[in-house]
Amino acid sequence: MMQTSIARIMIPASPDGLADVPADVLIVEDDPIIAIDFEDRLLGFGVTSVRTVGSVAQALAAIAARAPDFALLDVELGREKSFAVAERLTAAQIPFVFVTGYGAETSIPAAFKARPRLQKPCSSDALETALRRRGA
Repeated sequence: MMQTSIARIMIPASPDGLADVPADVLIVEDDPIIAIDFEDRLLGFGVTSVRTVGSVAQALAAIAARAPDFALLDVELGREKSFAVAERLTAAQIPFVFVTGYGAETSIPAAFKARPRLQKPCSSDALETALRRRGA
């Protein structure tokens, strides 16, 4: 009996070769209007589950309950910063992108300096690219 092998053909998800969108995205954002805007755009890109939290404690609890595939982290959450969330995501090898309304002067710890950042307000193209590249 002769065995046949089936060749697997890899087809990029999009013409520019970017990956498919993650299924579950966690938004860590303390401004409800901005969070809703991000959520609407993410759902429009094909994300199936978007969870939004507004504090470090809520974010850590959400990650513990169900690890997301990707996260958007606002750097400034009222009186706290999201770096404890970034540490948890890094330890769990979950990709994320910082989102900030402040410029390059925003003080980011050395461990996260190489992390991609989106400047608020960000374009839909920039958001979709960050999402598809998983913050790489």
